[in-house]
Amino acid sequence: MRLSIRHTTRYRFDQPVVHALQRLRLVPKQTQGQEILDWSMEYENAREELQFEDQHHNTTTLVSVEQGTREVTITCRGRVDTHDHAGVIGQHAGHLPLWSFLTQSKLTRPGPGMRKFIGEMRKSDADRLEMLHELSRAILGRVEYTIGATHPGTSAEESFAARAGVCQDHAHIFIGSARAMDIPARYVSGYLMMNDRVEQDATHAWAEAYVEGLGWVGFDVSNGISPDTRYVRVATGRDYRDAAPVTGISFGNTTQVLEVDVAVEQQQVQQ
Repeated sequence: MRLSIRHTTRYRFDQPVVHALQRLRLVPKQTQGQEILDWSMEYENAREELQFEDQHHNTTTLVSVEQGTREVTITCRGRVDTHDHAGVIGQHAGHLPLWSFLTQSKLTRPGPGMRKFIGEMRKSDADRLEMLHELSRAILGRVEYTIGATHPGTSAEESFAARAGVCQDHAHIFIGSARAMDIPARYVSGYLMMNDRVEQDATHAWAEAYVEGLGWVGFDVSNGISPDTRYVRVATGRDYRDAAPVTGISFGNTTQVLEVDVAVEQQQVQQ
């Protein structure tokens, strides 16, 4: 499937900026199941300073905000060809060893509620792949998808206890649970084309777990499936903080208001 993507991020500041830097992870990965045909990034009131590949093979761009500005716009456009591999990405590659994805982070670490939940999951006699699918279903059954119930700093345990969250929270709960069962797991940020509309609410997030013989396999807990041709992988990491599309710092008494517009649609391929 050929997907056309437009992603606009707009920062508004209540005071003129003295100095600000933004770290962007907005370039899709060239991995099994997707080919990047073209991709561009445009900036208003900001300029690109540096682009590099981080420890997770994420293309990372640093941009500086023009002094005195009160609004910054970052616009990404591109086309990606995707192929359905039932969520299988393949064997591990990267600068970090596989065991590093067994270590819990502040956002994934299970508390009492998750530990009890994980203990019940351990009783499954299914094979590892089926157990992970069962884990995904159990999380969705426990934690209802609820917009506005959490924020980027909400931990897996907090969302689990509240029984509410969004895709980021579902991914963190899955990752924390898998790691507690000695299964390497990581966070994925990217795009999902919804079948009923072009304009999307935001970027999407899901999880990947490492299964012997298959390698990394994706699990979108929020939608109850493994990623297919509607998904585009952009960044991966140990949790949201490693794969967040945009993060930054600013100096001065400024408050930021963030707006995001995402459009993903299928494009016809000329034969």
